[in-house]
Amino acid sequence: MTEDGQQPAGDLAARRGPASQQDMRRQNLALVMRTVAAAHPLSRADVAGRTGLTRTAVSSLVDELIGGGLLLEGELERSGRVGRPGRALVLNGNGPAGLGLEIGVEHLSACVIDLRGEVRVELHRPAANAGRPAEQTLAELAELAARAEDEAVALGLRVVGRVLAVPGSVPLGSPGRRVEHAPNLGWHQVDVTELWPGPGAAPAVENEANLGALAELWQGTGSGTFVHISAGEGIGGALVLDGRLFHGVQGFAGELGHLTVRPQGRTCSCGARGCLEPYAGLAAVLRSAGIVDEPDGPGGAAYPAHRQEPDPIAELARRAEEGDADVRRALEHAGTALGTALAAAVNLFDPATLVLGGGYADLAKWLLPAMRAELAGLIRVRPWPEEALRASPLGRRGPVLGAALVTVRRLHSDPAGLWLPEAV
Repeated sequence: MTEDGQQPAGDLAARRGPASQQDMRRQNLALVMRTVAAAHPLSRADVAGRTGLTRTAVSSLVDELIGGGLLLEGELERSGRVGRPGRALVLNGNGPAGLGLEIGVEHLSACVIDLRGEVRVELHRPAANAGRPAEQTLAELAELAARAEDEAVALGLRVVGRVLAVPGSVPLGSPGRRVEHAPNLGWHQVDVTELWPGPGAAPAVENEANLGALAELWQGTGSGTFVHISAGEGIGGALVLDGRLFHGVQGFAGELGHLTVRPQGRTCSCGARGCLEPYAGLAAVLRSAGIVDEPDGPGGAAYPAHRQEPDPIAELARRAEEGDADVRRALEHAGTALGTALAAAVNLFDPATLVLGGGYADLAKWLLPAMRAELAGLIRVRPWPEEALRASPLGRRGPVLGAALVTVRRLHSDPAGLWLPEAV
């Protein structure tokens, strides 16, 4: 993946030999776009000063970016400077945009984010996706995506990229469209391209925890190197190293839910024993709190198929706030298990921070004390400040926001990809 979390197309110079004039122009367009994105509004003179490009070159590049709908040139600056004032360059908030989609066990989501990083459309729909055919889920999602795009068009936006967050593994070797395994959905080797009903191209697919981590990196509290752990239907984890998402060799890095925390412990839905998920996953907490019944067979981390509460995370938070002893005890036990797993991650990767996302962010008030106690007891080879463990401000919106932001960040880093798709 590139810095925005997608698989790279490869360095242009490496693929084509010496840089061509077109390659150089493409790189300079990217330089100007990144400069404006980082500190807009800026004048053309400001951009020239920050990039080292000549004013003539900047003027030509800016004109191309304006023509592509990526930048706007606003009113004259009133900065008090001597000489002729410059016009202010800003990102176009009514131009190209990214569409993020998400499939959860019990919901579908869509959002559209503009080039300024602002959410312009956000839709959520309850949907019982666990165990039903992938074709049905994708057909319903395509309808939601079309509605989101229609609303975006009405706002003057143009969706130019679509990314789907799924609670499952997506191998690097695929063209970014195949879900290898999503146990909580009951999916195995699902090719989204083959099943997508349209209209429009099938979205690229990425693991929801990875996208939540990218959203945290770009819009949350994540530092350059951090571990992101989230609870939805299962437990998702992601590792960001120096501002880049780490995938591992095959794309399966970050399976924190399957770190061993209790050797010879409960059987996990993956078939192994003692994984974190049967102790700290949402399903495990709901059972421990007495909100749902114990399953009949093995695989205790499996998501409950029938629940009375439409939003179990909100229900857990409500009962914990009211002082429900069973719920608080269940969350304390989950926090201890989470602390055990994350202590191993800290000792292995030495991250700056640990970030709780997804449903864990909503439950952080009751999870953090036990987690911090466990981390303090297990991390002895390096300093570990208590404040290095924190909750994400993005909460459960992280994956769908990250999915939409992938396109936005790609346009920031390679704007020419908008009109030169063959080179992407």
